[in-house]
Amino acid sequence: MRAACIALLLLPLALGHEHHAPADIDPKVPIDWMLYTHMAVQTFVWALLFPIGMVLGLSKSRYHVPVQAVGVAATLAANWLGHKHGGRAFPASVHGVMAKILFWVLMVQVACGVFLRLHVLDTVRPWVRRLHGPLGMAFPILGWTQILMGVATALGFCRGGEINQCLAHYIMGSAFIGYAAILVIMLNLGGGWLQSRGWSQEMLDSCVILVWGIINTFTEHQGGPWTHKDMQHTMMGVLWWAGGLLGVFLSRRGKRSFVPAVIIVMTGWGMSAHEQELMISSKIHAMFGYALMLAGVLRVIEICFVLHDAPTPSPAVRVFQHLPPYLLTVSGILFISATNEEMKNADALGIDHVSYALFDFALSFLVYLVISFLVHLYANSGRNRAHSDEAEVGYAKLTQREGELDPEGPEAFELAEAGSDEYEASEASHLTGDSDAVKIGGQDEVDWMQGTRGLRL
Repeated sequence: MRAACIALLLLPLALGHEHHAPADIDPKVPIDWMLYTHMAVQTFVWALLFPIGMVLGLSKSRYHVPVQAVGVAATLAANWLGHKHGGRAFPASVHGVMAKILFWVLMVQVACGVFLRLHVLDTVRPWVRRLHGPLGMAFPILGWTQILMGVATALGFCRGGEINQCLAHYIMGSAFIGYAAILVIMLNLGGGWLQSRGWSQEMLDSCVILVWGIINTFTEHQGGPWTHKDMQHTMMGVLWWAGGLLGVFLSRRGKRSFVPAVIIVMTGWGMSAHEQELMISSKIHAMFGYALMLAGVLRVIEICFVLHDAPTPSPAVRVFQHLPPYLLTVSGILFISATNEEMKNADALGIDHVSYALFDFALSFLVYLVISFLVHLYANSGRNRAHSDEAEVGYAKLTQREGELDPEGPEAFELAEAGSDEYEASEASHLTGDSDAVKIGGQDEVDWMQGTRGLRL
């Protein structure tokens, strides 16, 4: 109810505005504080707050409604700031169209949530729940899309003939980040789901690669004479559907497969050799390719030598297994930031490829942090909290195998506090070979009362 009241109170602010779009952006006019506030608040809400609220809803946490209520209030207020700001004005764009769509999606989601909280009309509740759940899970994707569009709009990119090029970079880069997020989810939470269906992770990967390859094969050439880029991108689609077919065959009956990882390596090699108009663009594309190649190689090592063709023993995820999805995140960020206009803008500002890539690396850390945190939050909140005491999701536990304990090592004894009489006595007994420490019941224990030989100083 609180979310609904907040939404109703702020509805006039979000809808009641006059915003006349100019024909073009005047870069001489500065961006004022209201627009900067709009950007900061909307980024925080859609990139972090709403995803947190979504995860809390999935885990049935009591904090789901308060978090989402704060998010609704913040995004409506920021939406008003986005239309009432002074300073630089922007022409009509897909960002503005998407903002209107998101507003009504948000209102539908709030209405569904309020209805479910009222616990009325039991015959209708299942249908509302079927809408409320998937719509809420779409919020991170919708928010990410709107943030990318907002950045492009603020910088005046992706207009006119650059739209297709922006779409290619934004979609493929986001796909690699999405793939990384899926890998993290499956590593930590999806093992049982895959096992119940008799699938391996590579079967799922190969099916997606197969479908994407078919689409890519027939959409890269937009008519007219063929260019080298058209041929390279089209052949990349052929590589994906051909490799996807092999991956599906080799991954049947739950078997692990090398194919998706090798396809990533080959794709990275192709992108690293993709010559561009500017040197900085060629360098960033090459780094994107290297990140993909390294992710694929490490994925092969993980499957063949770390897991020995076995599925991940969830929730005991090894640290090494975080490397492939993180590198996929790096590659996605690099590719998103490598459009023609972005590269020309960086070159005009005198930014070299090293500084540009370091910023992308920093951003990739933050993106991977959000992904990992959301998975961790799901496993340790709401109805899942009881299970979190048994095992920390995302980390392999250190275990001592039987027979590996060194009887003379420090791990075999519980040392007394340094400086105490007991500590000095134990040191003396070790020097003379007459230690009275014993191992009891497989635990680290020291029985100082059973010594019968006394201390020889």
